[in-house]
Amino acid sequence: MKRNVIPLNDLALKIYDLWSEHWILLTAGDFASGKFNTMAIGWGGLGNMWGMPFAHVVVRPGRYTHEFMEKYDTFTLCVFAEKYAKAVQLLGKRSGRQGDKIAASGLTPVASAKIAAPGFAEAELILECRKMYRGVLDPRGFLDKKIDKHYPLKDYHSIFYGEVLAVSGSRFFLRK
Repeated sequence: MKRNVIPLNDLALKIYDLWSEHWILLTAGDFASGKFNTMAIGWGGLGNMWGMPFAHVVVRPGRYTHEFMEKYDTFTLCVFAEKYAKAVQLLGKRSGRQGDKIAASGLTPVASAKIAAPGFAEAELILECRKMYRGVLDPRGFLDKKIDKHYPLKDYHSIFYGEVLAVSGSRFFLRK
């Protein structure tokens, strides 16, 4: 996939559609050492926090990627076209603990421009992020009781905020 550097002020996104209508992978670890893992995600957000552009993601503690999010300082969010849906779904269903799920997906990890965590060659958009906050969702803060239905096992997500350090993407994501 041909991607160009996109200055943050020129990034064009429909934020809700990004999370609900696209296929997204969260990847944490270190590309150079070959120690990284990825998972499909559907919950997160983008915005401005503490005067910095950020992405936030949530990861359940039982996920293998959680270990990488805890250990490493950087992560990427990679957005894929519909034609890669099966590959992204596989990466969301299989655990990297049981083997090389990335190889099984057919996707190609690539070095990022500014961080250690890799992106994927096939991605239409890559956000490179450096962790700036980590917390655990506290059910005492759920003001809407419908939220608790997502936690029958009481395995509340860890939430990670990452400063967006670099963006690359197809022209589709470039403000005209």
